[in-house]
Parts: sequence; structure tokens; C-alpha cells
Amino acid sequence: MPATLSYYPVAMLSAKSNGTKYSLRAASASACVATHSPDSYYAFNNALLSHQPEQGTDGLTDEQLADLAIASGATQPKVVRDCIEGQDYATWAKSATERALAGIPDTKGVALTGTPMILVNGTPYAGALDDPKEFAQFVLTLSSDAYYTPSSPTPTATPGATSTPSPSSTSGK
Repeated sequence: MPATLSYYPVAMLSAKSNGTKYSLRAASASACVATHSPDSYYAFNNALLSHQPEQGTDGLTDEQLADLAIASGATQPKVVRDCIEGQDYATWAKSATERALAGIPDTKGVALTGTPMILVNGTPYAGALDDPKEFAQFVLTLSSDAYYTPSSPTPTATPGATSTPSPSSTSGK
């Protein structure tokens, strides 16, 4: 069965970047790349996570975010750079964060509590992010739970019971 992977950029630490709102700008940059160069989105997302600044620091500038997007393979570099440097999706990123904090769609009341947050079929994964075996077991457990349906008891024959033909079905003289 195929899996669907969805990313939801959010801005959780905007207030912890010396006033630069790095988290908001990075989420906005993610939306720019997803919109204008979707084939490079996963590489850009990985680059953002690999270059994630420490809390309490300025983070990357908009120019550096654009450079990172282009280095990640953005196919429309000028459009992507203009979008990132213009913070075209900052309002969207702020709203998306507020929505996620209130409750994530298609879950049973799960709200964003931190990042990264992994959900499988609406269920949060609380295990180690660097343990693929643990994550695989989590996915397998959820998958089997989703497809397992207890069956109702079915009637069974009574051991030793035999069938005797009715008089109308026997042939005689």
C-alpha cells in the first residue's frame, strides 16, 4: 500500500531569533520553494533542517535562505529568490502555524506541540527520530490496527452429528 508524505511548514520559534523572525521566514521560504520549484522542496527542507540555527540566534538571512533554495536545486531561481526575499508567504505561514496549534486536520483533536511532529494516520509518533526500526514498528502497528477487523463467530458443525436422509429423498420399491 502506498504512503503519502505531507509536510506542513510552521513557525514555532519566531520569537526566539533576536527579532529576526527566522522561523516565520524559513516557513515562508519553504512555501515559496513548494510553490515555484516543487521538485526541489524535499532537498530544501532537508537543507533547512541541516542548517537549523540555535535558538536565540538570528538565523539565516532571506538572502541566505534563497541561496540555500537555489543550492537545493530550485528550477526557477529568480522567482524563488524574489518570493523568499519578499517573504511572500509569511502571512500564510503565520496562519498555518496558528491552525496547527489549534488542531491538525484529519486527526482526532491532535494539535501541534513541537517540531518536528510526525503523524501516521493522524496518530503522533513519540519515538526516537533517529531510530528507523522503532518508527517502522510504529507504522506496522498502526497499519495492522487499521486493517484488522475482528470477525464475528461463525456457526460450526457439531462433532459427531450425521445427516440422515429424509424419507422423501430415498428411493424405494
